[in-house]
Amino acid sequence: DHSLLPCRHDFVPIPRSCDTFVIVDHPSNNNGSGDDVTTTTTIFGKNSDRPEDETHEVVRFPRMKYDLLQDVKIECQNIKIAQVEETHAIIISRPSWLWGAEMGSNEFGVCVGNEAVDTRLSHLCDDGVSRLLGMDLVRLMLERSKTAEEALN
Repeated sequence: DHSLLPCRHDFVPIPRSCDTFVIVDHPSNNNGSGDDVTTTTTIFGKNSDRPEDETHEVVRFPRMKYDLLQDVKIECQNIKIAQVEETHAIIISRPSWLWGAEMGSNEFGVCVGNEAVDTRLSHLCDDGVSRLLGMDLVRLMLERSKTAEEALN
């Protein structure tokens, strides 16, 4: 009998999810132009579980070169790390207050999306030490990688 189960009729949970998908088409020599050019189509998509009233922006950052003799540091969300000699051009989507990114792509076609991972052990993870955020890693992978394999490493 389901009538004995507690039920709140005034509570409607807000659906929240953070999902990413990628569709990679097989290489084809038929691009419709008659040319003998091999093309591959990739579609990348992601939704975000950020609060609905949070301002998001789509931002483009150009390719940049840095003088490493100057000991250049990059200020991520919570910490500073060493900069690389050259960063790639990127387009990212992010909350306006954030250094990193929810998702994005770079000039080489590398696409990365942030995924939330929930755990029952999260209380063990916060030791008070500032570290890179997952969204910092998204931006760093895009700025520093020419391939998906490079981004993973």
